[in-house]
Amino acid sequence: MNTADLGLPVAVPSTALFTDQYELTMLQAALRSGTADRRSVFEVFTRRLPEGRRYGVVAGTGRVLDAVENFHFDETILGFLRERAILDGPTHDWLADFRFRGDIWGYPEGEVYFPGSPIMRVEGTFAEAVLLETVILSILNHDSAVAAAASRMSVAAGARPLMEMGARRTHELAAVAASRAAYVGGFHTTSDLAAGFRYNIPTVGTSAHAFTLLHDTERDAFTAQVQTLGGGTTLLVDTFDVTEAVRTAVEVAGPNLGAVRIDSGDLLLIAHRVRQQLDELGATKTKIVVTSDLDEYAIASLAAAPVDAYGVGTQLVTGSGHPTCSMVYKLVARADSDAPGAPLRPVAKKSMGAKTSVGGRKWAARRLDEHGVAEAEIVGTGPVPPELTDHQLQVPLVSAGTVVAREPLDAARDRHFAARSGLPLSATQLSRGEPVLPTEYI
Repeated sequence: MNTADLGLPVAVPSTALFTDQYELTMLQAALRSGTADRRSVFEVFTRRLPEGRRYGVVAGTGRVLDAVENFHFDETILGFLRERAILDGPTHDWLADFRFRGDIWGYPEGEVYFPGSPIMRVEGTFAEAVLLETVILSILNHDSAVAAAASRMSVAAGARPLMEMGARRTHELAAVAASRAAYVGGFHTTSDLAAGFRYNIPTVGTSAHAFTLLHDTERDAFTAQVQTLGGGTTLLVDTFDVTEAVRTAVEVAGPNLGAVRIDSGDLLLIAHRVRQQLDELGATKTKIVVTSDLDEYAIASLAAAPVDAYGVGTQLVTGSGHPTCSMVYKLVARADSDAPGAPLRPVAKKSMGAKTSVGGRKWAARRLDEHGVAEAEIVGTGPVPPELTDHQLQVPLVSAGTVVAREPLDAARDRHFAARSGLPLSATQLSRGEPVLPTEYI
């Protein structure tokens, strides 16, 4: 296993400490009480979508599979736990031999989801399944939030390319995960070379304002860039006067200049002026790229502008106002004993307020109307109705501890486009509204 695939430094071989302490203290108590080996079913779901969102996007599944496969306690980690005196000796011995040997089912990466959708189901003994809670939620909550924002921006951009440029606006490892999630959600490229290296995402980038300011004149900066990168490069034209910069850019690179980038000001107005100026200078094929704190609403507002591509940073990597999906990991069924074949019985939290859950091991399917458009998310605990058999959403991800569902990142990206296109048209509206599909329990 190459830990670089996790977005982690290669020097960190295990994901076992990407957890909360209470996962381990629960394990210790369960071992003492004799309940640790009871067969258990945990499910990942969210009780609601972020306010105003009409659908969610499952992202991070591939990273979850890597994390599960790499979740083990080596001597260094066990030494840390002993030093902190967190656990007793028998629990340390149990952890030394730990590998997840259960089963995981889930929505495939790129699929859309709704409140109550059983996005991931983890089955095994209580001991092995409970240990995975924090790392699974950490990955899915972050990556799905970014992918949902990316999807909305992709809808707003239409056929125009989107560039992910948020590495400097978040933690360095989160930036790599965000690039991956953004690609699943519909972005085309990233500026983050670590993401390009680890996930084979196309990378882009030319120069910043500092490069222009380094030189004695803007012409000198443009000349140096064109001589180095060729006339097809993108020149940043808003360091000083945009009109003068565009004129200089075409003079230096010629009418076949690849693109100009605008990073400030009234983008709608400036884009129209720059397009007119480029055309008058004969640079009719030169493209216009805009950046500057864009989100899905700003992108949508530029739909009528002569813009060819968008670069998005802060709003993307922070989920455009919703940096988490509020996913939870709840025990929904468990056996009454650790005897082989002991039947499962539903369990559920029944506390006051909104933090209730529905017990039972669940399946999920999407009901379609006569036109093949999704009309409801169906979640059940009993037999699957025959008419829904071919529309079930969960697929096997891990079987008896072995990952069985690795796939290229482009497969998840393509799946998202297909899933999104199968929703009612109102799913793509950026105006605030309720989830586009109701969740029905049967």
